[in-house]
Amino acid sequence: MDSSLHEVWQAAAGSPFFPTVSKGSQFWVAFSLLLLGFSLTGVFALNRTLVNVPVLGIPASIAIAHNLEMAPDAQPIFRAVATSTRPLYQLLRCINFAPRVHVQITEDGVRFAADHARVMQGVAFLDKALFSSYTANLPAQDGDNPPELPNFQLSLSSVLEVLQIFGAVDVATRAQKADQDPYRSNLRNYRPDAFSNQTLGISGTCTLQYSQEGDPFKITIEESGVKTTASLTTYLPEIPDDIPFDRNDLSFKIIMQSRTLLDSMAEISPTAPTKLTITTTKTSPFLSLAGVGDLGSSGVDFARGRDLLETFNVQERWSQAYKFDFIKNSTEAMRIATKVSLRGDGQGVLSLQFMVDIEGGKRSFLDFRFVPFISHDEDDDEDDEAEEAGEAD
Repeated sequence: MDSSLHEVWQAAAGSPFFPTVSKGSQFWVAFSLLLLGFSLTGVFALNRTLVNVPVLGIPASIAIAHNLEMAPDAQPIFRAVATSTRPLYQLLRCINFAPRVHVQITEDGVRFAADHARVMQGVAFLDKALFSSYTANLPAQDGDNPPELPNFQLSLSSVLEVLQIFGAVDVATRAQKADQDPYRSNLRNYRPDAFSNQTLGISGTCTLQYSQEGDPFKITIEESGVKTTASLTTYLPEIPDDIPFDRNDLSFKIIMQSRTLLDSMAEISPTAPTKLTITTTKTSPFLSLAGVGDLGSSGVDFARGRDLLETFNVQERWSQAYKFDFIKNSTEAMRIATKVSLRGDGQGVLSLQFMVDIEGGKRSFLDFRFVPFISHDEDDDEDDEAEEAGEAD
């Protein structure tokens, strides 16, 4: 087998193989064929679209260019710029008892409303005076009907996390001090210290923007040359009705220092009450708070004096019971506010309105409403017992 293989090699050496395309021309031939293939493919693809290019392509290009020119002129529905987020953070934190808040944009400010099972409602109104720049492009009024204001839902916890980015060190430090000392007043809480960004001259801005319906709610924070933009998802509004409160049928109205009410809640809390009964009378005790729970009961009575009750107006004896945890959700508002107005109507709905003093001589308000437990009159119970006894006879 070795000799035959050797003979084959010798025979092949006498007739060498010569390719059709020489070795030096193979690259150029391959490149020419590839270029020809691309050219034929393009001609085949455009065979039926040569007429459509001037008919559809050119008008589409003009429309796209026109939209690009008009895009910068489009005005967002809402845009506001603030130089400090502390007031915004403090006010919104007071209603942080619901996963989402209902947001409504008006000419005078932005309304944030939190609702819990239709028995507790908290409203924080961010007045336009809190912003250095405030623009709201609302729809025009259609005839006699008022315009529909832009409204949507947001995740309140996400908003608070973003607001803490602005001056994060200052906010974290103040929040820690506030947790350690619940009796810090509003003015002390907003007063800058020697190492705050305001004292050190570090400028920054916080921009809130809502472009159009369905778009994300954008919060842009720029501080020390660093710009951060957060786009928060907006949800369809449920538009819950406000808890009805009849201002024309007030049973009582009391204005007092907010810290006094906070102290009374701190005295009642150790017994872990489930219900809080509020009673107002024309005679002593004029205002009484009583908590009842599994561990016992505790109460606080207020004397009628200018040092405790600045305004006291009671039409008749009024007593209603509320879930203590709901009232406790408003303690953050009690902490930062200076005064609180307690009001109750004939249906038993309780209204707590807090006045918050903000740096720069500005004021803002927080409004809470609570629905009471259902109470049965003793006379109705006696009538029911009498009817049951008569039926038994």
